[in-house]
Amino acid sequence: MSELRFVTLRDIPELKDAAAEWFHSKWGVPKEAYLECMDAYLKGSTEYGWYLCLDGERIVGGMGVIENDFHDRKDLSPNVCAVYTEEDHRGRGIAGRLLDLTVEDLRKKGVSPVYLVTDHTGFYERYGWEFLCLVQGDGEPDMTRMYIHR
Repeated sequence: MSELRFVTLRDIPELKDAAAEWFHSKWGVPKEAYLECMDAYLKGSTEYGWYLCLDGERIVGGMGVIENDFHDRKDLSPNVCAVYTEEDHRGRGIAGRLLDLTVEDLRKKGVSPVYLVTDHTGFYERYGWEFLCLVQGDGEPDMTRMYIHR
C-alpha cells in the first residue's frame, strides 16, 4: 500500500486539470466551473482552496471551498463543497483528514466559521462540525442540513 499524501492545489498546481475532471466525474458540475474556482485560488484572488488526497499519483479524495454551495442562505459563507472519497479508499479517515486540513488552512487565513450542506447525519459531527439549520438547495424540493465549524 502506498503512502497517502494530503495536499492543497497550490502545492501541486499542475494537478488542476486532472482535479477539475475528477470532481466533475463525481458530482456532474461542469468541469469549467471547477476550473474557474481553481484558477481564482491559484492566482491568489481567493483563499477558498482545493484540497486533495493522493494515493501515489491517483486522486482518491478531495473537497473544495466556495462562496455558496447552491443553497438559499447566501449569508452562510464560505462553504466546503464536493466532498468525496473513492469507494475503495473509504473507511480510512481520508475525508476527516481533508476536513481538518481545510478548516485549519482557512483558520490560518482568518476565515472562520466554515459551513457545509449535506444529507449525512453523524459523519461530520465526528470532526467538530455542528448542525446549524435547514437550507433550501437551489432547485431542490427538500430542505438540506447545514453544518458549521467554528
